[in-house]
Amino acid sequence: MAQHPAPDIATLTEAARALWSSGDFNQIARQTMMVAEDLCRVADPRPRERMLDIACGSGNVALIAARRFCDVAGIDLADNLIERARLRAVAEGLEAEFRQGDAQALPWADGSFDVVTSAFGIMFAPDQHRAASEALRVCRRGGRLVLANWMPEGFGQDFFGVHARHAPPPEGMPSPLNWGTEVGLRDLLGGGISDLRLERRSSNAYYRSLGHAVEVFTSYFGPTIRALSVVGPEGEAALREDLAGAIERCNIARDGTVAMETDYLLAVATRA
Repeated sequence: MAQHPAPDIATLTEAARALWSSGDFNQIARQTMMVAEDLCRVADPRPRERMLDIACGSGNVALIAARRFCDVAGIDLADNLIERARLRAVAEGLEAEFRQGDAQALPWADGSFDVVTSAFGIMFAPDQHRAASEALRVCRRGGRLVLANWMPEGFGQDFFGVHARHAPPPEGMPSPLNWGTEVGLRDLLGGGISDLRLERRSSNAYYRSLGHAVEVFTSYFGPTIRALSVVGPEGEAALREDLAGAIERCNIARDGTVAMETDYLLAVATRA
């Protein structure tokens, strides 16, 4: 049997940084605010509790917690998203610490946080076990880990499947959808938790039309931008068609607009 070299995590992490720095993910994140609000309601960070949002993007989850007068930190690979999160905090007069950094090497001491969250973020770390270990390490015993992850079925399978067909991920990059299953989460979090509760939830993302939705993703969403560069001009029409199909299949609007119903797995774990 042929032996394949172990994936170079540093190379994969740099590829991930470039991916999520491209475009403007904040334009996409605006449509996941419903998830951020639901996640915070479940996590229920209290005033003066320490909360970390991993792969925080432009700050959706972290800023909700900051409005609760929590002691909030957020970390993300992408410099441009961290800068946007800081600007949003200043605009609202909120106190929050945002750092550019790696979920696989968190710059905080053991047990620094009461609550650790991530909304569609930590799941994209190339070294999944290392990222999970770091999330557990910085969470105090008895603290809460609350994660929203796409699943390998429904929207997650369909939407990300389009991208994988047209632009296969770099060799050695694990499927982020592992985080969207009970088996995957138990493997990743292992003995680091004493309790795990899972709930399938859904949220809606809104666009003016199907064409508008496709343009937003092709203009601002890192994975779609990468797919366009891989397929080139000769493959662009097919990619756009398949992307439109995935969006239309989860569109529950009937007035010519798009209300994209997206299902995800909400995981709530207690740190052992």
